[in-house]
Order: sequence, then C-alpha cells, then structure tokens
Amino acid sequence: MPGAGKTTVARQLGRRLDLPVVDTDAVIEARIGGTIRDFFAREGEAAFRDLEQQTIAELTGGASNVLSTGGGAVLRRANRQRLRAGGTVIYLRILPEYLFRRLRKDTKRPLLQVGNPLARLQELYAQRDPLYRECAHFTLDAHGASLAMLVNRVVMQLDLMQPRHR
Repeated sequence: MPGAGKTTVARQLGRRLDLPVVDTDAVIEARIGGTIRDFFAREGEAAFRDLEQQTIAELTGGASNVLSTGGGAVLRRANRQRLRAGGTVIYLRILPEYLFRRLRKDTKRPLLQVGNPLARLQELYAQRDPLYRECAHFTLDAHGASLAMLVNRVVMQLDLMQPRHR
C-alpha cells in the first residue's frame, strides 16, 4: 500500500544484505524526466502502468538486488508473476486507518489526491490486499513495528527460506 514503508525498508535491507537497492518509481521518474504525479496527470494511469510493467520486467531479470515497487504494481498479473518468479516478495501489510494517519498531509501520491483519502485507502486496500497476498512469499504486519524490527523480520524470513545462501 502507499506509505507502508516499502522504500525505507528496502534501503535498510539493502544495507544489511549488502545488495543494491532499486526503487521502480525512482527509475521511472529518471526515465520520464519528471515526477510520477505529473506523468499521471498528463498521460493517465494506464500509461503509467505500462511504463511500470516494462520497468519491472527489466529490473527483475538481472543481478540480485532489493527491489521496491510502487503500491499499484500488483494490479497487473504480469507484474505479480514476474515479481514472484524473480525473487522473494515481501508484503508489508498495514491497515488503511493507520496509513491515513501517516499520509493525511501527503500531496505527492496521485491516487490519494481526492476528497476523502481514507475512503480511497480503504478501497485500495480492499482491491489490492488479495493481490499482494497472491504475489507475496510472506507477509509482515508493518503497523507499530519499528524500521529495525521490520528489517530484522525480513532477514529472519529470508534465512528460514534460504539458510544455505546466507
């Protein structure tokens, strides 16, 4: 979900695992030479999702990294399949009410620039939660957990999944 902490956790996880961190939104913004918000306004969500799908396909086919995606990346089956096949997917689960507290003053997320952002977060959660679960190898509840705690949980899960690779 938007604001769940994907980018922040990815950065810390990359440091901890000594792996490069790649954020799909940052890659997209570099490619378009502007913000996703402006691209969304100018080209629409479908054009953004096309670009996102292309970017995910490119980024999941190479060297090991910690990849952070935008919250809507799971909307396309091709992305869910590519992500799940290309690595270990972690779903940072957080309920809309907690996200609203974090994001109520955020003006950068295009999907939340609506009259009732809490209702929008609830809609997004209802739509996306099953898709996140389908895609994820494991789910971590992110509400109330510190950054260090989340990173430690991820590392522990990775160790349990692949003990001989660490």
